[in-house]
Amino acid sequence: MTTSQTAPLHCTEDAPYFGLNIPFMSYLGLQAEHIEEGYARARLPMNADLVNSRADTHGGTLMSVLDFIMSAAARGHDPLNIGVATIEMSTHFLDIARGDLIFEGRVLKKGRSTAFSEGTVTDTHGTRVCVSRATFRLIQLNK
Repeated sequence: MTTSQTAPLHCTEDAPYFGLNIPFMSYLGLQAEHIEEGYARARLPMNADLVNSRADTHGGTLMSVLDFIMSAAARGHDPLNIGVATIEMSTHFLDIARGDLIFEGRVLKKGRSTAFSEGTVTDTHGTRVCVSRATFRLIQLNK
């Protein structure tokens, strides 16, 4: 019963993030790639302005994009009519984040008003650099 929706269906110049305009994600240079029920994916090209003192992608950048991609997965069943609010989030850094990065979010369990998601960050070599879990409140928009 999953309806696949690729990024072009919900991404426009004015709303590039699966139907939303999120200036902070634009600032980071995030590229939304795919959304469907329970899953979302985006790519973050390397950006020298987003690194720490060792020239690795800053952990705060990783956490910000993970929050976005997991919440996108949580609203993937109706991305234009469901909003989310983060209730809690935990993140574990496993390796150095360098180069272009792929962010994936998946829903673990979803109820009427709450969704539990997990996210991963991998580099272009397939190395998993970060994992995260979060709980989101689902908010019906346009009521």
